[in-house]
Amino acid sequence: MILGGGQIALFSLLAGRMYQLQVLESSRYKMLADENRISMRLLPPPRGRILDRFGVPLATNKENYRVVLIAERTRDVKKTLDTLGRLISISDHEYRRVLREIKKRRDFVPVTVQENLNWEKVSRIEVNAPDLPGVVIDVGQSREYPLGSDSAHLLGYVASVSEKDKKRDRTRDPLLELPGFRIGKSGVEKEQDLRLRGKAGNSQLEVNALGRVIRELSRQEGQPGDDVMLTVDLGIQNLAIEKLRDKKSAAAVVMDVNTGGVIALASVPGYDPDAFNTGLTRKQWRDITRNPLAPLTNKAVSGLYAPGSTFKMIVAMAALEQGVIKPEQKVFCRGHVELGNARFHCWKKHGHGWLDLNGALQQSCDTYFYEISKRVGIDKIAEMGRRFGLGQVTGIDLPNERGGLMPTSAWKKKRLGVAWQKGETLVAGIGQGFVLTTPLQLAVMTSRIASGRVVEPHLIHGVVSGGVAKPIESPSFPALNIAPEVRQLVMDGMNSVSNSERGTAYRARIKAPGFELAGKTGTAQVKRISKHERDTRVLKNKERPWKDRDHALFVAFAPVEKPRYAIAVVVEHGGGGSAVAAPIARDIMHETLRRDPSGYRQREGVAGEKDKGRKA
Repeated sequence: MILGGGQIALFSLLAGRMYQLQVLESSRYKMLADENRISMRLLPPPRGRILDRFGVPLATNKENYRVVLIAERTRDVKKTLDTLGRLISISDHEYRRVLREIKKRRDFVPVTVQENLNWEKVSRIEVNAPDLPGVVIDVGQSREYPLGSDSAHLLGYVASVSEKDKKRDRTRDPLLELPGFRIGKSGVEKEQDLRLRGKAGNSQLEVNALGRVIRELSRQEGQPGDDVMLTVDLGIQNLAIEKLRDKKSAAAVVMDVNTGGVIALASVPGYDPDAFNTGLTRKQWRDITRNPLAPLTNKAVSGLYAPGSTFKMIVAMAALEQGVIKPEQKVFCRGHVELGNARFHCWKKHGHGWLDLNGALQQSCDTYFYEISKRVGIDKIAEMGRRFGLGQVTGIDLPNERGGLMPTSAWKKKRLGVAWQKGETLVAGIGQGFVLTTPLQLAVMTSRIASGRVVEPHLIHGVVSGGVAKPIESPSFPALNIAPEVRQLVMDGMNSVSNSERGTAYRARIKAPGFELAGKTGTAQVKRISKHERDTRVLKNKERPWKDRDHALFVAFAPVEKPRYAIAVVVEHGGGGSAVAAPIARDIMHETLRRDPSGYRQREGVAGEKDKGRKA
């Protein structure tokens, strides 16, 4: 009876457990069984395109043909690779990598041999397919940049996900775990990566106990990334690059003074963004990183330069606002000023004579600005500079922007531990010494002068999501905290620079009626000129080594009557701003006005007809 009772209890327990497993928890174990049978795999979505303001593609996707090898389908992997190597060139590094990956993975898992095959190589492999067991052509997508190096600094590039990228990513996007998935690493590609990336799709695959795919049960394509439309005009961008191409190192920025939209942002030299997408060789990486011209640096937002005489507008406004000088008050220039036992020279050796504010800006007299900067002081100059966007990041939607430097007496004491000297104020008064700016900051400064508002630059014009365009409204900028008459005096001086016969940029003026620009030249020394060099007149830039030559700068807005655009051009070691930078800016600005959708093009056409009539 005891044994029988024990058997009944045991069988009751087994029956209860079977009921629990097969009835009460059947759905749970059915799901676990399905998870063993069904493998869910992510499908990468197409990356969104990058377009210019008129919808012209700047970054697109193209079909990426790659050849893969499945080890279980071939008897001899090395023999198959040797046969394939006679059809397409396989480097020793690729050969060793394929063998290494085949040993690490299961035999049925494909291993990529080469990517980005052209159609000729694909055809060659397909024709010889019977002699290549286990070799398969696979089709994916890769990034393509039609402009190549001309758009590298603006658009950036994409590359494979690194471990650092995974740690930094707060979205925990499973796409980052996909082998070969690429994300934005610089430029717009990086700044707008989440918009461009899209959402992953999935594929349900039936697999056996070893994980081998039996069949595809269902497939849901991913959501493509949004197309991002920039404020950039491709025509102006191409022109800016073309004008700077023969310069070793240079940058140019064109901005809409009302909206803050960046029309062109150019930096030379560039690099090939496609090389980062397909994979750089060690030699290519070494050549890029060791290039003294720093092709990876976007000089428009990260290059730091002394602004030279383009900074004189800031000094003039600070002096006018503080009341230390009146616009009609004149200062005598004899070619230099003395402070203690130091002599500070004007660029014109024998001086300019008596000059008021307009004349000093027109002829870029250093002596005049030595005098007024000494009266106003570095702290008030720095305050005015920051008001116009200098010495701080602008907040443009690009990575790696640098803030430059707008020095103060407190900054020097804290940073260097010594007091500010009066002579340093004179040097800063002509945009030299500690003062450092980027070309983008100079364009922002000029935009604020022209508009009277706290203009901030941006690159994103709109987004196209699911075929629906969603324009991004430009923000309304508050008015600058400066008297309009002070700003107008500086604008009049800039007009004289370009459109008066004695102006330093008169030869680089725009002659077409209604297109006139107002500008300011700048020449920034990178090496102190010694007394011996000055006395022996070894001053010409072309007689010095390239790295010791002056930087050439020019800033301007146009049209004079109703400003719409601002431009800043910096040519490293280019020489004089009037001779080198100003003509570049003139040509870019003229084309910008001609292409403007607001009607300048028609105005120029009328002016052109009048000119023809006069000639007739």
